[in-house]
Amino acid sequence: MGRPYAMLRAGFPYVKTVGMRRMTVNFPVDLAIGKEGVLHILCRNEEGAMVRRLTGEDEDLGSFGSLGVGDGQLRWPVSIIADREGNLFVSDEALHRISKFSPQGEFLGKWGSHGAGDGELNAPSGIAFDKDENIYVADALNHRIQLFTKDGGFLAKWGSHGAGDGQFNMPWGVAVDELGDVYVADWRNDRIQKFTGGGRFIFKFGRSGSGESEFHRPAGVTVDRDGDVYVADTGNNRVQLFNHEGRYVQKFLGDATLSKSARAYMLANPMFLRLRDMAVIDEQKLFRSPRSVRVDDQGFMYVPDYGSFRVQIYRKDVERLREDQIAAPLRSPSLLTA
Repeated sequence: MGRPYAMLRAGFPYVKTVGMRRMTVNFPVDLAIGKEGVLHILCRNEEGAMVRRLTGEDEDLGSFGSLGVGDGQLRWPVSIIADREGNLFVSDEALHRISKFSPQGEFLGKWGSHGAGDGELNAPSGIAFDKDENIYVADALNHRIQLFTKDGGFLAKWGSHGAGDGQFNMPWGVAVDELGDVYVADWRNDRIQKFTGGGRFIFKFGRSGSGESEFHRPAGVTVDRDGDVYVADTGNNRVQLFNHEGRYVQKFLGDATLSKSARAYMLANPMFLRLRDMAVIDEQKLFRSPRSVRVDDQGFMYVPDYGSFRVQIYRKDVERLREDQIAAPLRSPSLLTA
């Protein structure tokens, strides 16, 4: 099914939270949705790095990976993606490499070497598949995007250091839509840039700030099947949603409730129950430095809530419209509701 001509946006309600500190999720930076809906949550801080596996019902399926530089280990991982077979690929900006794991976490291989030449990496951050499962890599400290085969074969590159169209200042997140176009979260330039799959600049949106369509260090970016663009606006502690033209639609600030695991943990610990009883709940529900945002084909949005050690989940509610179902575009639109 192609993109709709337009949409009736009914809402984007919060659904639930999974994970908690100490028990399952510590400092989540990204996640990949595997087979049967398993959430592979990439976690990192100065003391550890791992991939935690949870079901959508917050059941712990264990973890893999550990802090280190050896095969299957992680030092400062940034992004995780899953291929059609469920194999997982993890970028590591400290080790300048991409590691591959089975769906169960068995180490399968790695590629990448430190440098600035073709196919070399300097702090790789965001990664994303194209339709052929080649991998785009945001090569952050080389200020460029590179394209590789799944086995690490170099295919193409574009970009240079700067603030002009098609230039980057530490690109972080990268996403590919169903048309093959590439979106890059240009971290230090506080903007999103869109390119063809071959690297031709299409358009950009965003500027520095905290208002609508403004960013403070945008890290993650993703695109859903309707062409909507989601940006993890890390420094502003929020996620912003834009349509396929880069027009601002809405923002998400966080609506977390206690996860299933957190509820069980607190019920077993009287001191934590007392602390929760004394807490200001408004503050407890908000995002804290989200590093990424992911969506699936069912319209669920997953936000790894880095500073709160959990994942918040929302679901898109829209009616997809044909051209004959909606009035022609207006020159001076304003929204009125009954």
